Amino acid sequence: MEFNLDNLVRETIKDLAPYSTARHEFSGEAKVMLDANENAAGSPVTLDINERHEQLNRYPDPIQLKLKERISNIKRIPVDHIFTGNGSDEAIDLLIRIFCEPGFDNIITLPPTYGMYSVAAAINNIKVKEVALDADFQLNIQGIADAIDDYTKIIFICSPNNPSGNSIIRQDIEIILNNFDGIVVVDEAYINYARQKTLSLQLMDYPNLVVLQTLSKAWGLAALRLGMAFAGKEIIRLMNNVKYPYNINIATQELALKALQNVEQVNGWIRDTIAQRELLADALKQMDITRKVYPSDANFLLVQMTGANEIFGYLQQKGIIVRNRSNVPGCEDCLRITIGTEEENHILIEALKAYCEK
Repeated sequence: MEFNLDNLVRETIKDLAPYSTARHEFSGEAKVMLDANENAAGSPVTLDINERHEQLNRYPDPIQLKLKERISNIKRIPVDHIFTGNGSDEAIDLLIRIFCEPGFDNIITLPPTYGMYSVAAAINNIKVKEVALDADFQLNIQGIADAIDDYTKIIFICSPNNPSGNSIIRQDIEIILNNFDGIVVVDEAYINYARQKTLSLQLMDYPNLVVLQTLSKAWGLAALRLGMAFAGKEIIRLMNNVKYPYNINIATQELALKALQNVEQVNGWIRDTIAQRELLADALKQMDITRKVYPSDANFLLVQMTGANEIFGYLQQKGIIVRNRSNVPGCEDCLRITIGTEEENHILIEALKAYCEK
């Protein structure tokens, strides 16, 4: 199927003149900056990173070039194929605003899945068509095909999926990419924990593909709120045109740059998390209250339990917070349990053993 990006973009976005600063138009190291009405005297605090004292009175780099260059080196993706946003949620919202005409167009989501796709659509007055995953939390390809109409602009696929934890079969995603002439967003927030390789390395094969990743999970930077989108250059250009001028603050840029130097440390954490995931899964399977532990490629487990609501309340009383997914279709009587440290997992297991003995 022939893909034509120009046919998908809203007319108002095509003609949008993006907000531009003098620093968008300048390259090199400026010596005197008198363009942005900043406080030239300085700031009452500084950001101290790598023995540098970063003044906070200046606006941050609006295109985050150094950060994108570091990401490019790690991900093996060219800089002009990278968007950085305030969490992946900013990218989700931007994609809906760029491609979906409010009140007319629709997106397809595949529940149970990440809730922000539907929230962002509702905020932008975009209809959501839901095509439930099958009993194994895999794509219902025929159902998706039946749901697509002339106003369907985006399909959101979460892989590994949240809240089920499984990776979506790669060939099934490729069927959607090859047969849908709209945008296919593959949200890979948990890809670092998965056996399956990222789809971001296939951007050249699929001009309608957008891959979302984040530094909030494996990289341990949830507080910084830094998400990434990888796509063709024209899609990235549109996202940069529509985003707010200084969407990534200087603290996030500098701290992320420092964190991205520690690839081996992060890889060690990933290995530890996967090992703890298997140990926790085995321990849960031994308990009478456990009906099923779903296979996971993420840093959490979806666990079906007898009396999940009661167990959720019991754990809260013990100061242990897990996510109750029992009210989500397809996840009845299920708790989603994040993989903690060895000590945290031990506390959880002991608490559940005590519950079983009541």
